[in-house]
Amino acid sequence: MNAEMEKRIMNLLSMAARARRIVSGAFTAEETLKKKRGAYLLLAADASEETKEKFTRMAAQMNVPAAELLTMQQLGRCLGKEYRAVAVLIDRGFADRLSTYLHEIPMGVD
Repeated sequence: MNAEMEKRIMNLLSMAARARRIVSGAFTAEETLKKKRGAYLLLAADASEETKEKFTRMAAQMNVPAAELLTMQQLGRCLGKEYRAVAVLIDRGFADRLSTYLHEIPMGVD
């Protein structure tokens, strides 16, 4: 992911945080997914493998799209926290915009 795309994603997540349309932290994210309120799961790239597997499995069961991006420090910073390994967008509009951004990322194959 290039720096421009990373900045766009971080800005989007910051807007979602200001609008209170994203929850973060393992416990809150798990509760949100169990209540079927999640629109998009975000995992930090440097989160533990156990955390990634647990939340990826849970998101798949709930039919919630998931992405692994940013670091725990970057994810936390754009949410106004120190470190965050997991966050869940609870707004369909923000989730759709994030999905659009992620589909714009070149995969290295032309």
